[in-house]
Amino acid sequence: MSKLIESLNETQKHAMAIRPKVSGFPVLAEIFRQAGVKMNRWSLPSCQSIYIMKDGSIVQQGTPLVTGTYEVPKFERESLIAAIRADQEDRSTFPEFLIATWNAGVIAYDADCRS
Repeated sequence: MSKLIESLNETQKHAMAIRPKVSGFPVLAEIFRQAGVKMNRWSLPSCQSIYIMKDGSIVQQGTPLVTGTYEVPKFERESLIAAIRADQEDRSTFPEFLIATWNAGVIAYDADCRS
């Protein structure tokens, strides 16, 4: 395992250990920023996350939400807000959050960690 991957793994462990159950995403973004992550790019259907870092880039491939050919759900703002609120209130697991956002029509997400 490369030093870059080890560094990201340790950063993720640290971020999850100190992330508050409510409104934890700003904490995660700040820990990633401090570790040199410039951007985190998610592709939701494939559950692929790319971390663009000061010393290189890493891809993490999770279990895809869908396989085969699917119609992308129509974007529904209210459903997305409900998914975010459920996550903020600790009423969903991370995999449930991903599925809920996909069902709300979200296909990708870019988080700029530099600001």
